[in-house]
Amino acid sequence: MASIEHLFDGIARLTLPLPMRPSHVHAYLLEGADGWTLVDTGLSLPESQEIFDSVARELPVARIVITHFHPDHVGAAQQAQAATGAPVHQGELDYEQCEHVWGSDEWPQVIADWFLRNGVPPDVANELLEVGSAYAPFIRYVRDPERLRPGDRVDGWEVVATPGHSDGHLSLVRDGVLVAGDHLLPKITPAVGLYPDSRPDPLGDYLESLERVASLDLHLALPGHGEPMEEPSARARAIVEHHRGRLEEAADALGSEPRTGYDVSYPLFGAELNPAARRFAVAETLSHLERLVREGGAERADDGRVVSYTQS
Repeated sequence: MASIEHLFDGIARLTLPLPMRPSHVHAYLLEGADGWTLVDTGLSLPESQEIFDSVARELPVARIVITHFHPDHVGAAQQAQAATGAPVHQGELDYEQCEHVWGSDEWPQVIADWFLRNGVPPDVANELLEVGSAYAPFIRYVRDPERLRPGDRVDGWEVVATPGHSDGHLSLVRDGVLVAGDHLLPKITPAVGLYPDSRPDPLGDYLESLERVASLDLHLALPGHGEPMEEPSARARAIVEHHRGRLEEAADALGSEPRTGYDVSYPLFGAELNPAARRFAVAETLSHLERLVREGGAERADDGRVVSYTQS
């Protein structure tokens, strides 16, 4: 069972299991004047309640903060709250999207139609839909949490908007330490995808928030996956460069003939992907194509049935 690991003075980590790659997600515990702040909760799994019951016996948790609504960060919020009795705090925009995606019976069809409009063949779209639906039983978010907005303070930690990986992604900053969620990861680049009803330019949002984080006086970042990063500004700039290179690859994959996001996902991410990986590849390809459109490197056409792109 997961146990609390004290990393630094007043900062502890809880490494929670995931049944898929990267096989773990980190929740963090931040000591404050009135107890500890738990940041993120992992996926709702059979052992989740026992894990958070154990945490509550060891540390007084005063509040729970959710960085973003993805399953491995918000999924066990109900169990964490039941164990600790602490209120849950979640970003205003993030909670709206959490309700829209995980609280709606209509979302599976919305996302299936979205993939079809972006060139995914019907049989492949059905596979992608099944993959997405598989998460639903493992998500127990808390309804009507306390809302967070950028600039708020949570027990001395400043709430910072870090959109990109999700539209409403929030991070916490204090004394040069960034609790990063999935905004910065040490060994992989966070997925930045375009989805229905999301902000229109998630990659542009992400590049801006990376530059903003890089400008902060940070000496440590605590990621949702992987080990702490001692040079977060350098990592942020490296991810910016990665996406600049990926934008060039996306432009090179276009020509005068229209290509869909599904088509372009193959030269960008390869042909040998399982349905779960293809789902992310298509969404991330679309975020790059939409950024190219805004930068003048591509043109988008929408005939009401299929969205396609050509090189400008």
